[in-house]
Amino acid sequence: MTETAGLELISTAVLLLGAARKISYANPAAEHLLQLSKRQLVGAQLTAIFRDADRLYPALDLALTHRASYTEQELELHLSGKENGASRLLVNCTLSFLENAKADGAQLVVEFRHIDQQLKIAREEKIAEQNQANRELVRNLAHEIKNPLGGLRGAAQLLEAELDSPQLVEYTQVIIGEADRLQNLVNRLLTPHKLPRFVATDIHRLLDRVLQLMRNEFGSTHRIDADFDVSLPEVQCDAEQMTQVILNIARNACQSCAAAKAPQVNLRTRVARQVVLAKRSHRMALEISIVDNGTGIPFEIRDRIFYPLFTTRTEGTGSGLGLSIAQTFVAQHFGAIEVDSEPGHTQFRVLLPFTHPTDTDAH
Repeated sequence: MTETAGLELISTAVLLLGAARKISYANPAAEHLLQLSKRQLVGAQLTAIFRDADRLYPALDLALTHRASYTEQELELHLSGKENGASRLLVNCTLSFLENAKADGAQLVVEFRHIDQQLKIAREEKIAEQNQANRELVRNLAHEIKNPLGGLRGAAQLLEAELDSPQLVEYTQVIIGEADRLQNLVNRLLTPHKLPRFVATDIHRLLDRVLQLMRNEFGSTHRIDADFDVSLPEVQCDAEQMTQVILNIARNACQSCAAAKAPQVNLRTRVARQVVLAKRSHRMALEISIVDNGTGIPFEIRDRIFYPLFTTRTEGTGSGLGLSIAQTFVAQHFGAIEVDSEPGHTQFRVLLPFTHPTDTDAH
């Protein structure tokens, strides 16, 4: 298949159609987009792939009749056998006639460019830039607060030593306690600035540790399950930082579904194919999903959940730093966090390159 070797590496989904409009070839990007294996795709009719395949027929007929290329912009298609939320695809579709028919009878090239994915990448880049600016602002404020806090605590200790009244000493204890609380918050704000140490890591040993911690904390009220693809290779990451990432997201998931009739959180690992991370295309990447059955994240605040100090928890029950720190660590690993949410189903997907971007696996 040397004629299609180049198609194996590109991020555009490509199908080759034969004379009977059957699929004779599908590249890995098409497998990923259409959520079907090459074995399932090759030999299938378009009607078996799309519920509304007839939307492709006008351009397909024109390409065959006029031996030319035709493009359908912002074409909405729905995959067969998928639930409504997972079935919708918004694509730019180009159909091109092959002048030199291949031995397998391929006559048309069908290219799908996933608009939803392009919009998602642009949106995530914009959010990441905004969050980075917010983190820098918060870090600068934290530095400004850190020194006066030490002076405030020291002055309260000196004042306490001069006081004879237990009631007044109680007030100084409040000052010292609040200064310590703010100092701890400042330290947490400054922690993500530490750069990761990339080491080959068995991600499932790391996740087993997270599962143990989560079951110890929430096991009496929540069902916490794991669904791991044990065939996955090791990933280059900072194990300490990545443990904190998954722990922060999983803890957030447990808190979000606490009011559900039967709170449930699931940790899952898979291979993600043909993904773009930190503006680099990867044939394969690690996908860690954390899924809960809580009330969901309202659409209007979804872009803000990674902001430092942003929280929807009641006052005093959350610092608003967990997801912000998670995103910072993942960004330092040249990865991304994606969120899909609706009532009863929220999924955080942590995507990481298996290798450091300086390696040859990235394209």
